Amino acid sequence: MNVRQWSTVGLVAVATVATLNAVPATASRPYDPTTQTLAALGLRHGLHVGTAVSMDALNDASDPQYRKLAATEFASVTAENAMKWESLEPTRGNYNWAPADELIEFAKRNRQSVRGHVLVWHNQLPAWLTSGVADGSISKQELRELLRKHITTVVKRYKGKIWQWDVVNEAVSDPWDTPSTLHYKGFWAQNLGPGYIADAFRWARAADPKALLFYNDYNIEAFGSGNPADDKTQFVYDMTKSLRAQGVPIDGVGSQGHLGTQYGNYDTLQVTAALKKFSGLGVATAFTEVDVRSQLTEGVQAGNSEEINPRLQASAANFSVLMKACLAVRSCLSYTVWGFSDNHSWVPGWFSDPPEGLATIYDENYQPKRAYHELKSDLIFAGPPYVLPRIAPKPHR
Repeated sequence: MNVRQWSTVGLVAVATVATLNAVPATASRPYDPTTQTLAALGLRHGLHVGTAVSMDALNDASDPQYRKLAATEFASVTAENAMKWESLEPTRGNYNWAPADELIEFAKRNRQSVRGHVLVWHNQLPAWLTSGVADGSISKQELRELLRKHITTVVKRYKGKIWQWDVVNEAVSDPWDTPSTLHYKGFWAQNLGPGYIADAFRWARAADPKALLFYNDYNIEAFGSGNPADDKTQFVYDMTKSLRAQGVPIDGVGSQGHLGTQYGNYDTLQVTAALKKFSGLGVATAFTEVDVRSQLTEGVQAGNSEEINPRLQASAANFSVLMKACLAVRSCLSYTVWGFSDNHSWVPGWFSDPPEGLATIYDENYQPKRAYHELKSDLIFAGPPYVLPRIAPKPHR
């Protein structure tokens, strides 16, 4: 695949969102990029800045600001949960399409592209599936057929409406798992072996020839030791290279970008180098679930600015590192934040010991944080017309 090619959905979104957000300059009102949305500023570069969307929050009549920002600030949307298997088929053979359909219609009305998330993952599977495998009522052969049917059914339903699909999610272990040597992990690898990954991409491609098909994972923002035994990014790179060599239709690799201010994390050059190396395989790249969490110490919870401010600054820096790296590599097609407001973030509910939060680009009152402004400035100053070659003065006489 030529990673510079766009799907029809992506092209339409670029044209329409850019038009909607364009503000004509006049003599009395010069164009001010700081007043533009992240969507409009990203599309200047052909980059979709998007967000994950909670359908509960979207439909909360008491919280209209969530729907307003989801509709106007972003060029693409991702279903936070509505397209996961347990949500789509809670009981065998009975599909609940309504929430996912609603998100598709929401995106259509607002001229946004859609990232489909997720076709194959070892979490958030329906109980009838996992219990059936556990008690032996679903054989390995039947399980493989159920996976094929699920992928085919979902992708065909949304054929032509999804720009990027996360086909396989988080298939690789971490160095702190047992065994520590990196390996294929989880329900699908245990029951079908690693060959399910290639199968999933082939089934998805058969169902929609035009959607971009991604492998998606966390902790792959930069390379480490280069040893696939303990360097997850290297493991995923080698996996992608092998899949490409086998003719598997993998179009992209998504790096989730779940970061924390308590960690060392990466600099822009490290992340850029990783994106460039993946693009050398002929695949697109994307940041798919970006947030930057912080530990909520007693001081933070008490409102101590001396503890809060450094965390907000570190968060902004981490959001910015990923954005600048994405802008630097033309194969990086989208930058998606995993929720945009702290009052609808998954982080506090998942990281509770110690408690963590402050992970998004808006606070609980929908006020933009430093991270939001840094992302906007990255988009504004990423080249002409706002950053131009230096002008060296001639010596004055």
